[in-house]
Amino acid sequence: MNKRANIAGLGYRGRTASIGFAHGPFVHIDGAANSGRIAGTPKAEATALRAALVSAGGQIAALAEAAGGDAAQILEFQVTLLDDEDFLDPIFAAIAEGTPAHTAWASALDAQIADYNSAADEYLAARSSDLADLRDRVLRTLRGGESESLDIPEGAVISADDLPPSRFLEINWSKGGGLALLRGSPTSHVAMLARARGIPMIVQLGSMSPSAKQNTKLSAKPNANTALLDGEGATLALDPTAEQVRLFERRRDLHHKNRASARAILRRPAASWGGEKIRLLINIQGAEDLEHADAQYADGIGLMRTEFLLGGQMGLPDEETQYQAYDAVLRWAGKRPVTIRTFDAGGDKPVPGFTMAGEANPFLGVRGLRLCLARPEIFTVQLRALARAAVRGNLKVMFPMVTTPEELEAGRRLFVDAVSELQAEGIAAVFPEVGIMVEVPAAALTIEQFNAPFFSIGSNDLAQYVTACDRTNGALARLSDPLHPAVLDLIKHIAAYGKRAGSGVSLCGDMAGDPRCIPALLACGLRELSVNPSALALVKQTIDGLSEGGGRV
Repeated sequence: MNKRANIAGLGYRGRTASIGFAHGPFVHIDGAANSGRIAGTPKAEATALRAALVSAGGQIAALAEAAGGDAAQILEFQVTLLDDEDFLDPIFAAIAEGTPAHTAWASALDAQIADYNSAADEYLAARSSDLADLRDRVLRTLRGGESESLDIPEGAVISADDLPPSRFLEINWSKGGGLALLRGSPTSHVAMLARARGIPMIVQLGSMSPSAKQNTKLSAKPNANTALLDGEGATLALDPTAEQVRLFERRRDLHHKNRASARAILRRPAASWGGEKIRLLINIQGAEDLEHADAQYADGIGLMRTEFLLGGQMGLPDEETQYQAYDAVLRWAGKRPVTIRTFDAGGDKPVPGFTMAGEANPFLGVRGLRLCLARPEIFTVQLRALARAAVRGNLKVMFPMVTTPEELEAGRRLFVDAVSELQAEGIAAVFPEVGIMVEVPAAALTIEQFNAPFFSIGSNDLAQYVTACDRTNGALARLSDPLHPAVLDLIKHIAAYGKRAGSGVSLCGDMAGDPRCIPALLACGLRELSVNPSALALVKQTIDGLSEGGGRV
């Protein structure tokens, strides 16, 4: 029996990155770049690498311009690195000493990739994929080609070890299709792009057990003609049987019916559970996310990330640039509340001229509010812009990565000073409500010590810190479940304190958009959830379904 016959009908289970269904031709993409080439003189090698960097930069910039929005922000990291002389100088120094251009480039990128992969954090894994993409794109150009075209049939289910954002954007998804990765993460950049475009995607198929009884795992180069990808059940079936196709189509049709029903529910005035109103807000990067058709139905914005302002080639954003970005979102919201998070740089988000270099473990290092307090000259610019935007009256500001009440008070003092300075200059400014992200277990356990009008639970980091598990590691999937009793106990503790103190408590992590988690979150006492715009309809439908089923869980 041949290999293709052996795998017929096999089903593999991974983790959901984007819900949806795809049935089509099966295509495997080998992401490895062959860097073999004949090296020239050191001068010729340096010239070749500079030309390759310019070419790769042009390719990425063209993709960013065509995609716009979130994709452009994601790809900006790669473009910036191509212009970073501090990074490039050692590479050209190695070439001057006789190292071939492809070897010098690959070695430098491999070292960076290894650094990111060694940190126990799923966001860093996403950044390592971006670096691998940049490495391979330049290597392909060095060996004599531009970007290799991807000859993929319409509606294909695409398999790869991992897939970086730029390769995702080179694929024509207009006729549907799906993505199945042996590695990857639900919070990777390519997963964000897949969700935004409605492309079903599952990850970590190489580390999870098959859904059938076989003891094998999906191989690095699977071989099949067709595939079924169930993004809701996180399964992949290769060369499916007639029965598998029948069951798949039934699930797909039910999913489409549920989606249509959810969109209808979205237009109702408010979600409710057990007689209580549940406020549903949205998480955004910037004003362009508000173009999503469902965003208009949100009760407000529960999280606006501001790190996207740090990715431009023009350096750190000035006060006016920031003010305009914040004011645009506040104007869209009208009287609805908007919560803007101050810079959560550091960790997986290095920013030249801002973050600390050379940290052994940057994810547990100087990041979030810690970094902002260490760089007050940068933080104050943001606080001034926020104070000006707060004049509209619907702004709340929250500090990320807070561990102690002293950090909150230090940040608040800087904010008060910024408002006073603006008013002294004759510029309209207001001190808004200032709360904190609760993502550090130390803050969650001592929540009573924080004098804040509101708290927003960052469930992604809180669950990872509490369980001490890297959520990108499929072998730890059971242990890193956000529904772990210890995580739920902390959420319940925070919600109970908020109710006693009269402080608002919301949750803006992935748990809020996961229908499986919603009953537990409501039972913990949460009455405010903030989700991605694309998840708003499903979450509201889930809550209404619980209410119709009796309300209490």
